[in-house]
Formats: sequence, C-alpha cells, structure tokens
Amino acid sequence: MPNRVLIAMSGGIDSSVAALLLLEQGYELVGVTFRTFDSIKESCLAREKGCCSVESIMEAKHLAEQLGFEHHILDYRQIFRDTVIRNFVDEYMHGRTPNPCVLCNSHIKWGELVRAADEYGCDYIATGHYARIAEHRGHLYLKNAVDNRKDQTYFLWMLTEQNLRRTLFPLGSLTKPEVREIAARHGYEKLSKKTESQEICFVPNNDYRSFLTEQGCKVEAGNYINKVGEVLGTHEGFCNYTIGQRKGLGIALGEPRFVTRINALTNEVTLGGHDDLLTTAISASSVRIRDIDWLRDDPAVEVRIRYRSQPVSAKLTGITPDTLTLVTDTPVWGVTPGQSLVLYKDGLLVGGGIINV
Repeated sequence: MPNRVLIAMSGGIDSSVAALLLLEQGYELVGVTFRTFDSIKESCLAREKGCCSVESIMEAKHLAEQLGFEHHILDYRQIFRDTVIRNFVDEYMHGRTPNPCVLCNSHIKWGELVRAADEYGCDYIATGHYARIAEHRGHLYLKNAVDNRKDQTYFLWMLTEQNLRRTLFPLGSLTKPEVREIAARHGYEKLSKKTESQEICFVPNNDYRSFLTEQGCKVEAGNYINKVGEVLGTHEGFCNYTIGQRKGLGIALGEPRFVTRINALTNEVTLGGHDDLLTTAISASSVRIRDIDWLRDDPAVEVRIRYRSQPVSAKLTGITPDTLTLVTDTPVWGVTPGQSLVLYKDGLLVGGGIINV
C-alpha cells in the first residue's frame, strides 16, 4: 500500500497538525518548506535566525526533527517570480485585480511540489488546506470543508483530477477549533495559539501599490470619470485602484462613490454609486470544468466571485472548454475582472475561471 507522503510545511498550525495526523494514520512523511519570495541570506539560514521568514522555516524544520522525519528546504523563488509575481504585476497593469494564491496553488504547490514528491519517492502530497476530495460520476472533485468559515476550495479550483489523485487533505473534516485543540493535546501549546496572516505572502504590509512601484511599474496620473464620460477629477494612476473601492480615492463628490470600471488603455477610472456595481451577468475565461457534459445537461450551479463571498444560485448560459457565461438568480455586487469565479454543485467544486466582466 502506498504510504510515503510529501507534506508541505509552513511552520504554522495547520500544516503542523496535518503532519501530526498523518503520522498517527501510519504514513511515512517527508517534510518540505519552500522559499518563494524573500531576501533571506544563506548565513541567516545557517544561524537559523534573522527574520520572520527564517523563523517559520526553522519552526517547520524543528517540528519535523522532533517528530522523526526528514525535512528539506526548497528554493522556488525564481519560478515563483516568473509565474505568480509576473502575473500579479501584469494583471494590475492591465486594470485587473489578480488572485495570486490560485496561481501559486496550481503552479507551485501542485506543480513544483509534485515534482519534488517524485524526486523523494513519495506517493502523495499533503497540505494544511481546509478541503475534501470526493468521487462523483467517475471523477474526483474538491468538496467543501466541514468548517465553512475556513473552507479553502475557492483557491484550489485550478487543480486537475490527476492532482487530486495524489493529494491528501488531513484537515478537511475538522474545524479550526478542533485543529487548535489537537495541537495543544500534543503539547504544542504555543503553536495552538498562533495567529494567522491574511495578507498576500510576498507583499510587505499588504501594500500592493508600493510593491508594484518596487517592481518597476510607473503609471501617470489620470482622470476620474462618471459613467457617461464626464471628468470628475484626477487620480494617481489606474493600477492603484480596484473594483468596488471606496476609501482612499482622494476625491470628494458629496456622496459615496465607488470604483466601477478601470480602463488601462486610457488611464481612466470610472466612479459610480453602489448600485452601479450590481449585475447578474458574468463571463469568465481560462476555464477548467471537471465534467462539462454534466453542466450542459443540468446548468444550475452555485457561484462564488471572491473568497469571502456567499455562494449565489446561477444558471450557466454558455459553456465551452475555454469560456463560460452565466446569469445569477439575484444580483451580485462588485464583480471584479481578474478574480476567480468558482462553480459548485451539490457541495462539489465543478469548475472555475478568471472573471472577464
């Protein structure tokens, strides 16, 4: 029976508890922690201190040592820059708002890590994601985690069925409080109380505007306009704004105004009212569908347009291997080009795409 597992370890509570559970289930583990975007010097790694990134890596390494399995530090900085960061910058420079976690999961965690699993002779890879895997109509699907507040399937929609056949999600049937209790029960009291970061891992202080500037992005000031094209004032450059943004616009118009459209070609940012961001029609590209015939036969789905959004009932109006269009039963607010549109059916993640409009 295949039982050798490559476990991705961040030094945080989720991946650490995932490792504990897999060991209890009798799996042989190989731990890996990867570097994606940091300026850690090799001397810092040698001293095992120097910054928070080093501390996280060493916490993962030391846990693996305590639990008695091998651990490797993998340097993925170049491929991360060439894929995730390049896409992040390109999307903003085209007036879109990217979701880097989705690309990282497909290209790094289920791309490079799968290759690492082969190198270390592992049958599976495992992570601390809150997700489950289920079989239906002869296909494997992602399934919502038991803990709806922590469910992370939205970020995993690009995973292929082949990916899922080699994946274990030890936390999918647990709630976050249960995970913390497991850590405490095993004697990791400090780990059980560790807080979680909600920021993009490679953007310091969650300040993406400064990050874009550091990456060489320079955009001149342009015009705010209304929906009929009248100039309202001046903004600081289109890439500094996202759809639905209200705060930090630097303009007073006597009533609340939101970013409703970004035109990178003309460097214009359209402002409008709250209801101008309501829509029922959504289209997406870069589509991945697990069973296209199932959705054609029964086009009723639930859709999420961002991680924290509640699923909304919808009906697919057009579907090909590359594009999809749908109409929601009730209007949704703030549909944002560049974000992920993820489809669910009967609790299963059946597909997704990148929002166009």
